Amino acid sequence: MELVITLIVVGAILIILETILPGLVAGIIGFCCLIAGVYFAYDRLGSTTGNWVLMGVTVGLIVGAIFWLKYFPKSRLARPLVSQGAIGDIGAEQPNLLHQTGTAYTNLRPSGTALINGKRIDVVTEGALIEKGTAIKVVAIEGMRVVVRAV
Repeated sequence: MELVITLIVVGAILIILETILPGLVAGIIGFCCLIAGVYFAYDRLGSTTGNWVLMGVTVGLIVGAIFWLKYFPKSRLARPLVSQGAIGDIGAEQPNLLHQTGTAYTNLRPSGTALINGKRIDVVTEGALIEKGTAIKVVAIEGMRVVVRAV
């Protein structure tokens, strides 16, 4: 009985240590300890006790994973490991281009490049081919897409 308890406790500790130790070694050894603990429970204590140990280890792993996912990222221990920086706006959207006019710098079939306010901008047409040099107008901004039509 002591061997089973020792293997399960050591396995749980190693799995918990895996969150701060790199390399996945502690987690694999911990999981092997849990499997060995269940095996020895079946082998030395009988199938009924083995079933209870297996159920306890399974429930413990599930509950532990839920608590770890819920509380670890916000804990003081996780602060050095978790990035606190927010991903900001990359400034790719250009609402100032809406209703501006320019010329097609390349053939737009349906995507290409246009000159708008002296800048080369990647644009997409509403579907029709627009020849190079044709006057265009920006009709929509959809995220990073600048939608144009021929004037």
